[in-house]
Amino acid sequence: MTDEELVRRMADGDQAAFEAFVHRYHGALHRYVERLLGDGRKAEDIVQETLLRLIRQLRTGQVPAAVRPWLYRVASNLCKDYWRSGGYRNELASELAEADRPAHGPSIVEIYERQETRREVLSTLGSLPPAQREIVVLRFYEDKKLQDIAEIVELPLNTVKTNLYSALRKLRGRLLPDKGKTDQKKGGQTYA
Repeated sequence: MTDEELVRRMADGDQAAFEAFVHRYHGALHRYVERLLGDGRKAEDIVQETLLRLIRQLRTGQVPAAVRPWLYRVASNLCKDYWRSGGYRNELASELAEADRPAHGPSIVEIYERQETRREVLSTLGSLPPAQREIVVLRFYEDKKLQDIAEIVELPLNTVKTNLYSALRKLRGRLLPDKGKTDQKKGGQTYA
């Protein structure tokens, strides 16, 4: 069944269509939001709010023309609102307090190494401007095509391409700092 058929049936109050729709999109939306925020619990809240907004939209008789880009755009906007609100600061302080409590499981060294790697990647991704970070997440974590990304973020395709290129250059420079260094350059080629 296509997205349009599911949405039409959902608008008519079909519970089975809603369940099929949630099954189809919940996982992908959750992964997308979690990668933007770095927080699985908050991602779940935002996914739930996104789905609620779709239901409200359908109840008013307004059916999104292309539901997939609409969902990602709403989720993206909710993430931006969350960052603007500063709510993440309070949650981070609470998580740090919990981390001080002893736990059973992997060794402290293993936990530290995983956290350091994750922090480095998230920090580097988080250091990008929000528009570039969102485009990188959509392209490489969600495997979206550039045209789909342009629809989701509501930007022209060439702007998406430019932002992606810029973001990749910044990420490469921060994650692989030695890669861009050279002893000398000749004729556009790099020599070490």
